[in-house]
Amino acid sequence: MIVFNSKRTLLSGAMMLLALGSSYAQSDSVKSRLHIGGYGEAVMTRNFYSQHFNRYKDPATYKNDPSHGRFDLPHVTINMGYDFGNGWTMGMEMEFEHGGTESAVEIDADESGEYEAEVERGGEFALEQFWINKAFWNGKFNIKAGEIIIPVGEINQYHMPNNFFSVYRSEGEAKILPNTWHQVGVSLWGRLRDWRYEAIFTSGLDAERFGHNCFVHYGAASPYEYKIANVYAGAARVDNYSIPGLRLSLSGYYGYTFRNTERKASASYDKVHGALSIGSFGFELNRWNWIVRGNATYAHLDDAASMTTFMNAYPKHNSQDGSPSKHSPIAKNAYSVGIEAGYNIFSQIESLRNKQKLYLFGRYEDYNTYASGKSKAAYGYDHVKRMGVGLNYSPIKQVIIKGEYSHRFFTSPYNNEPSVSLGITYNGWFL
Repeated sequence: MIVFNSKRTLLSGAMMLLALGSSYAQSDSVKSRLHIGGYGEAVMTRNFYSQHFNRYKDPATYKNDPSHGRFDLPHVTINMGYDFGNGWTMGMEMEFEHGGTESAVEIDADESGEYEAEVERGGEFALEQFWINKAFWNGKFNIKAGEIIIPVGEINQYHMPNNFFSVYRSEGEAKILPNTWHQVGVSLWGRLRDWRYEAIFTSGLDAERFGHNCFVHYGAASPYEYKIANVYAGAARVDNYSIPGLRLSLSGYYGYTFRNTERKASASYDKVHGALSIGSFGFELNRWNWIVRGNATYAHLDDAASMTTFMNAYPKHNSQDGSPSKHSPIAKNAYSVGIEAGYNIFSQIESLRNKQKLYLFGRYEDYNTYASGKSKAAYGYDHVKRMGVGLNYSPIKQVIIKGEYSHRFFTSPYNNEPSVSLGITYNGWFL
């Protein structure tokens, strides 16, 4: 936790180093300049609904399927930072999602002694942040370049497990936006009194990866050893802390998405650009033993119908010339709104109020990854209303034990989806 003018502001991941970096410039000690930390989540869930991939296409058939359980490591990260002095700092974040990946090669007796590749564990590993930052005027103005967080929406700027009550990250924004959204780019940012600002120049998203049930969520990924930058985009964010205990935030994004691929479109698509516009408002009130957070994010994609036609004309992924296109309609609009509130019960117990915390919380959100577009009626299950209630127990500052009952509500004929989840998380600096 970093304190600015007696107003508590939590900065995510390695960004904490930037706020502290200048204080180490006078020290020659490597230990005082090096920072190592991270966060992680271990979760178990019981889902009281069908896990069949066709449960939305044929809801009646799978209405009475048995429940199923899951164990998961949603995110485990290692954060590192170093202060070189004279305002120069470096930060990086390495993340293992769902336990990372493992593969091996073995000689298979059933295959006449041939070598066979095996996937032993699913998941993802990513270098989510790697940047160099130069601070001017005691951090009032900074230039940062490298793999950086695109701070659009609440879930991207505040994605660590102590920034939300639910066991998993809030679904709405994580469904419609890349999450955690990170790209190579250049950022201008800083803090002036009660205002924090940031403006980013980066590459556009890849429209090949858009889909009806994910909107632009996968658009920041790349199958290549580089990220294509045929088109460009800009993002900006402003946070205000004028009122004690309250943060108000506005963020936005604009950029082209079509043609950000190795494939070339015919002349009939010359006027198709796939301009993506995103606007988001968020807030957090942390006062009077309450924490209340909210978000409202709306996105609009130009040329969605034309891009749908183009993507669906690609060969399927399993053909020789296959593409990563999802071969599904792309929405013209998507949105997510949500609010959560939690009260620290231990604040009323004198022996515990300064040592431990126990938040009783509730969350409600409404999101739609396919709010308008071709054949909208066929994708009614992309509109979700979700309710969750639970507890967050923090025996020490860095550890939170979470329990939650959640329920997804769908319109008829789709089946609702209740579940129970337990999780334990940590977040902090080790060195």
